[in-house]
Amino acid sequence: MTTKTDTADTATTTVAPDHNPLLDFSGLARFDAIRPEHVTPAVDTLLAKAGALVTELEAPMAPTMQLTWANFVEPLENATEQLGRAWSIVGHLNSVVDTPELRAAYNENQPRLVEFWTALGQNLALFDKYKALQAGPEYAGLSAARKKVIDNAVRDFRLSGAELPDDKKERFAEIQEKSAALTTRFSENILDATNDFALFVEDESDLAGLPDDVRQAARAAAEKDEKGGFKFTLHFPSYFPILQYAHNRSLREKIYRANATKASELGARPEWDNTANMQEILQLRHEEAAMLGFNNFAELSLVPKMAQSPQEVIGFLEDLGRRARSYGEKDWDELRAFAREELGLDTLEAWDMTYAAEKLREQRYAFSEQEVKQYFPEPKVTEGLFQVIQRLFNVNIKPDSAPVWHPDVKFFRIERDGKLVGQFYLDLYARSGKRGGAWMDDARARRMTAGGVQTPIAYLVCNFTEPMTVDGVKKPALFTHDEVITLFHESGHGLHHMLTQVDEVGVSGISGVEWDAVELPSQFMENFCWEWDVLQHMTAHADTGAPLPRELFDKMTAAKNFQSGLQMLRQVEFSLFDMHIHYDYDASGKDSVQSVLNAVRDKFAVIRPPEFNRFQHSFSHIFAGGYAAGYYSYKWAEVLSADAYSAFEEAAAKGDNVVSIETGLRFQKEILAVGGSRPAIESFKAFRGREPSIDALLRHSGMAA
Repeated sequence: MTTKTDTADTATTTVAPDHNPLLDFSGLARFDAIRPEHVTPAVDTLLAKAGALVTELEAPMAPTMQLTWANFVEPLENATEQLGRAWSIVGHLNSVVDTPELRAAYNENQPRLVEFWTALGQNLALFDKYKALQAGPEYAGLSAARKKVIDNAVRDFRLSGAELPDDKKERFAEIQEKSAALTTRFSENILDATNDFALFVEDESDLAGLPDDVRQAARAAAEKDEKGGFKFTLHFPSYFPILQYAHNRSLREKIYRANATKASELGARPEWDNTANMQEILQLRHEEAAMLGFNNFAELSLVPKMAQSPQEVIGFLEDLGRRARSYGEKDWDELRAFAREELGLDTLEAWDMTYAAEKLREQRYAFSEQEVKQYFPEPKVTEGLFQVIQRLFNVNIKPDSAPVWHPDVKFFRIERDGKLVGQFYLDLYARSGKRGGAWMDDARARRMTAGGVQTPIAYLVCNFTEPMTVDGVKKPALFTHDEVITLFHESGHGLHHMLTQVDEVGVSGISGVEWDAVELPSQFMENFCWEWDVLQHMTAHADTGAPLPRELFDKMTAAKNFQSGLQMLRQVEFSLFDMHIHYDYDASGKDSVQSVLNAVRDKFAVIRPPEFNRFQHSFSHIFAGGYAAGYYSYKWAEVLSADAYSAFEEAAAKGDNVVSIETGLRFQKEILAVGGSRPAIESFKAFRGREPSIDALLRHSGMAA
C-alpha cells in the first residue's frame, strides 16, 4: 500500500477509471498500486454502475418475458459483487495499514456504501421479483444453492425494512448510516488509544522475569523511536508478557490499567472515549428492531442464526455457567492459596493473576510457556499446519506471488490434482496502524462466471511478535502455543471459505452460513494443536533444532485444562453480557452498560475485576465486529466443533491416524464444501449422523461428569 506524498485533498483528486487499480477485477488485487485517492473515484464508478443496473432490473418486465435466475439474480449479483469486492479491499487496508489519508477516504465513502445497500435492501420492486421467483415455475428446478440464495434474499429484504411504510424507510436508512459511522468510530478509538500508548522503562532491572526475546523486542522498539531503554505498547505481544512474567508488580499494574481503561472515560484522551458510542449504538439497534416488529435487537439478530430465541441462548449459557462454577471456584481458591503461600501476595489483584497463574503452572506441571515457545519457530509451524491441511483434505499448498500491502505479508495457493482451488494472504505480525486481534476475511468468493469458476481468496490476519534481528542476523519469529492455536483457528475459517464447492456467491464458502455455526471449522482445527502426531512434526528448537520432547508435550497436555473453569466462566460472562444488553437492557439511557455487566458478574463471575476496568469499551466483537447478540456463537459452535472432532478421535481409536484422510474428506464434503447452501444443522447431521451433543465439549474442557 503506497500513500500520497503530496498534500492534495483525497476527495478532489481525479483518477481516470481505466487507471484505477480498484476497478481492475481481472486478477489479484493490486495492493502495490492502490492509494487513498483511488477510493472515491472507484466508489463513484461502481455505485453508478450498480445503480444503473438496479434501475434496469426494478422496471416492470414485458408481458412476454419470464422472470428467471439468469435475467434477474445473476446480473444483480455481478454488479454488486464487484462493488463489494472493491470496498472489501478498502476496508481491509483500513484494518491493516491505517493512515490518516486512508482513514479519511474510508470514512468519506462508507456512508455512501451504507446508503446504497440500505436502499437496495428496501427496494420493493426487487423484493417483489425475488418473491415472484420463489413462487414461480423455475424455482422447483433450481439447485439447492440457488434456492437458498433466493430464500435468504426474501428473508433479508424483510430484515432490511423493505416492507416498512415509505415514511419510516428514511429513518431506517438514517439508522443504518449512523450505526455504521459509530461502529467505525468505536474501532478507530481503540486503534488510536492502542497506538498512542507507550511505556518506556530505563532500568533493565525493572524487567526482571521477562524473557530475553521480549526484552530484545522492547529495546528494538525504543531504538526505532530513537530513544534509550525499553518501549512497551498495548499491542498484545508487547504488553501481555509483562502481565505474565514481570516480577515488578508496579510495572504489571501500569500496563494492566492502561489496557483496561483504553478508549474509556478513564483513558488518556477524552475524544477516544467509547461510552457515548456504545450507548448510541445500542439505542439505534433497539430502534431498528422495534421498527421491524421485534421486541428487542436480540430477537432480530437471531433470525438468520441457528438459535431460535434469546431465551434459548441465555438458557444454554447459564447452563454452561452452572456446570463450570464449581470448577472455576476451585481454580480461584487454588490460585489465591498459591499466591499467598508461594508468592507472598496476600491480596491477588487483577494485574497479579496472569503472573501468579504462570508461576502456578510452572510449579504444577514443571514447564513454562516461554520454554514451549522456543520449539515453535514460524517456518516449522506454518509447514506443520500446511501438512495437516494437505493430508486431511487432499490438497497441496504452495508459495505464490502477488502484490501485498506490507513486506511481511506472504501469499499461497491451494491446489488439488494440479488445479487451483483457492489462494490466501498470510499477515502474521503486530504493527502500528494494524488493528488488534486475529481474523479471516473474504478477499474474493468462489462463483461461476462466463469465463469459468472464479476461485476464492482469503485474508488470514494475526498479531504475533515479529521476527527479531540479533547481532545483525534475522531470527524466525517464535510463537507461543496459544498463538499456534490462533493460527490453526483462522486457517479453519480460511478453509471454510476456500474449499467450498458452491458456485453461487451468496452461499459460497462462509457466505450464508448461520453466524452461530461459522466458528465450527475454526474451532475444529484448534484440536490438532493438541495431538502428538501433529506437534512432533511442526517443532524445532530455536537454538538446537531439536523437536519438541515427548515429556514436555505430556506436561502441556496435562496442563491443557489448567484453569478451564475460570476460562469457561469468562466466556459465559462475555456472552451473557452481550445477550442481555441486546435483549432486556433499557436502551433509553436509564441504565448504564456497566450495570448490565455488573449484574452478569454478580450471578456468574468468580473473579471481579477492579472498578476501573472498562473491558466493554474495547469489546469490538459486539460493538464493531458483527457479533452483536451473537458472541455466544463461540460456545455454541464449540459444542459442534468438539463433537465433530470426536469423529476423528473415534477413527484413531479404531486404528486410523487422528489426522484421518477418510474422516477429513467426509468433513470437507459435508461441512466445508457445502458452505451456506443448506442449514448448518443439516450439514452437521450429515457428517455425524445425529444431532450434536455437549458431551465432547465438557470432556475436552475437563468437566465431564
